Amino acid sequence: MPKTIVTFGEIMLRLAPPEFDRFLQRPEFQATWGGGEANVAVALGSLGLPARYITVLPPNNPIADAFIGELRRFGVDPSAIVRASGRLGIYFVERGANQRPSKVVYDRDNSAIARAKPGDVDWNKAFDGAGWFHVTGITPALSQSAAELAMEGARIAKEKGLKVSCDLNYRAKLWKWGKPAKEVMTELVKFVDVAVANEEDCQMALGIQTDVDVHSGKLATEAYEDLTRRVLDAFPNLEMIAITLRESYSASHNGWSACLNDRKEFLVSQRYDITDIVDRVGGGDSFAGGLIYGLLNLGSHREALEFAVAASCLKHSITGDFARFTVDEVKALVKGGGSGRVQR
Repeated sequence: MPKTIVTFGEIMLRLAPPEFDRFLQRPEFQATWGGGEANVAVALGSLGLPARYITVLPPNNPIADAFIGELRRFGVDPSAIVRASGRLGIYFVERGANQRPSKVVYDRDNSAIARAKPGDVDWNKAFDGAGWFHVTGITPALSQSAAELAMEGARIAKEKGLKVSCDLNYRAKLWKWGKPAKEVMTELVKFVDVAVANEEDCQMALGIQTDVDVHSGKLATEAYEDLTRRVLDAFPNLEMIAITLRESYSASHNGWSACLNDRKEFLVSQRYDITDIVDRVGGGDSFAGGLIYGLLNLGSHREALEFAVAASCLKHSITGDFARFTVDEVKALVKGGGSGRVQR
């Protein structure tokens, strides 16, 4: 039995207008769940790996209870979730189409996890039987105490010999509590083995500049090789960094690929031309989950990268934050099974 992968962060109730409506174009929202670290746990559970999700939820709250039931449905272990004072965060998302971009509105101030502090999570229980710990740059952006709690988890994971991964996930709307992202994240990354990012994350969370224009929609592969090298030079503890490469032609049409530098070679994946995007939110989390799966189960870093890109490509076809596909479906896409033909 493989060791458990533990993820830690905030879960939110996700409220979205139906289909591609604007907010309250119809007087209704579709309620699901969303949160970067929970998305990774669900992706891993869907891929058949043992996953455990850690968060802090309000007590005696039937909505929070419903989320725990949803985790169990995906095979994710909720046993180390903490119940403490505060509220359940909410986020609203309006899915974009064509030249109209997607829009996210957060309502998560004073959430239970934003109020949590070091010592509130029993990390010995959280890491029981675990071999991997995954965090993101979202939780440290919530509050100083949440940043300190995430740092505590990463430090203890390293002390216990776990592999630690971090998706830098810079969120400009969240970094409001005092310290800038760079000051916090450069300390957190010192405990990390595997980093996941995009080019903007490297600039804003680590302060490592690049000549890439993040809004141009065009890729310059040689610039990414230079960027990954500079990140690895700045953080000698890192074993590798993977960067997702999105060519954004419109909200409905993206090119999608990724690169990985493991200090031995620089790898670039195959590219997918994704048209008629259903929902891109959670695509990066599906990449992180696919990469963790690949690094643990496939024979090479090349295979792991291709698996991760294919998994995140498939996520663009699924409504909601959560990934809903199997290992066989991802491997079929890697092998060229992206025609969309009906399977009978």
